[in-house]
Amino acid sequence: MSSIVDISLSPTVNSIKPSRSVAIADQALALIQAGVPIIKLSTGEPDFDTPAEIAEAGIKAIREGQTRYTQNPGTLELREAICRKLKEENGITYTSDQILVSNGAKQSIVQATIAVCSPGDEGVSREVLRNGGSVVIVRIHPVSVSGSRNRRVLVPAPFWVSYPEIARLANAKPVILSTRIEDNFLLDPKVLESKLTEKSRLLVICSPCNPTGSVYPKKLLEEIAQIVSRHPRLLVLSDEIYEHIIYAPAVHTSFASLPGMWERTLTINGFSKCFAMTGWRLGYLAGPKHFVAACGKLQSQFTSCASNIAQKAGVAALGLGHAGGEPVATMVKAFKERRDFLARSFGELEGVKISESQGAFYLFLDVSFYYGTEAEDFGRIEDSESFCRYLLDKAQVAAVPGSAFGDDKGFRISYASSLTSLQAAFESIKKALLLLKRPAQV
Repeated sequence: MSSIVDISLSPTVNSIKPSRSVAIADQALALIQAGVPIIKLSTGEPDFDTPAEIAEAGIKAIREGQTRYTQNPGTLELREAICRKLKEENGITYTSDQILVSNGAKQSIVQATIAVCSPGDEGVSREVLRNGGSVVIVRIHPVSVSGSRNRRVLVPAPFWVSYPEIARLANAKPVILSTRIEDNFLLDPKVLESKLTEKSRLLVICSPCNPTGSVYPKKLLEEIAQIVSRHPRLLVLSDEIYEHIIYAPAVHTSFASLPGMWERTLTINGFSKCFAMTGWRLGYLAGPKHFVAACGKLQSQFTSCASNIAQKAGVAALGLGHAGGEPVATMVKAFKERRDFLARSFGELEGVKISESQGAFYLFLDVSFYYGTEAEDFGRIEDSESFCRYLLDKAQVAAVPGSAFGDDKGFRISYASSLTSLQAAFESIKKALLLLKRPAQV
């Protein structure tokens, strides 16, 4: 007798799109394994090894038996080290119970978004918890509205591919805020103001930004903070994972350091990018205790603590010196050299627009000039997806289409590759672009 199996999935899972950057990386890897010499410019991780001091701390932890569970929010040693770092480097003060260490910054972002967003609610009353003078702390009591997504997460585009999907995972509605390459893809405060409603709950700011490399100047952040202060329900998720990969004269400003913003800001950071520790999976959230405790409750049911070994390595990373010390400075110097080469080279190509990458290790290139062109044995370039397929096919270069980041006019290049690889990739892309022709008018 045959049985019936229900293989349906939850509506929440069905609403989430798979990561395009991961998909491109997997496709490139498959071609490499098949013997095709692909140059991968799609990966969002440093090409450097973890600094030796950090690696040795992890090895020592294993040898000394530091391989068991830690406290759910992380070891006190690491959380206190994070507090010192945030005070000394970012000008923001926290206590250890206002820090939550997680398995990577992505987990921190997911938990923070779920903790503050919920489906179908509208604020109807406010309970004053603390009146601190210039900042009044309140709790808004919602009334459920079944079947609707009312809380909104505002995300400037181009954005890191996971922000909108994480909002959907939290049963919130992502609201995309357009930016312009002429403004270096920085959010216009007027655009933000025009999109805010009573349902707006979380504004995401990523600086330095993935995928554009843009860095928000302090003056612009202060303008945004003024708008945020006028909306009691609005919080800010400040993703600062690339903070130390920054190129002078750009300067990093933590949003929570701005007047009146500490109580409203969930600061996300970690060790993956600046310390070349992507595989160690270690990130953290800093914020008001009320929110951090809620995220900790989620984490206790999701994964429990981060790796004990990774946490020991994290302590060593924060002990390297201001902004990561010499190991990070060496990486940043190499990234800057690569950025300068790519910006200069692509700036000379017809029809390619570039924004100024002031941080991280990405360039976002507007190549919409080439849409509508054709290549023999390939076909027509219609959008960023087909453009990147063309690069993979003809130039043997893997990059990520702009559609994955909410801006279909361009594509992202990661310069977390050797200068030699980047030079070869540029020459291949240049040759591939010369093969594109406009179709004959009929």
